[in-house]
Amino acid sequence: MKKLSLLCAVLFALSFTACKKDYTCTCTTLGQDSISEMTNVSKSDAEDACSALETAAQLVDSDATCTLD
Repeated sequence: MKKLSLLCAVLFALSFTACKKDYTCTCTTLGQDSISEMTNVSKSDAEDACSALETAAQLVDSDATCTLD
């Protein structure tokens, strides 16, 4: 019974770990949309990458925006 409880506790804890998924970062620069796909990454990493893309796009167009989907 203790082994079953321990197994359930471990599985429950693992259910809260960060999942890696596919994300899309859509940037609008000079009125043109560009899409960057990121596969098998955590949401945090995808947000960081999309933010970096926005920073780079703003070097060309100060009104450039990027959104994570």
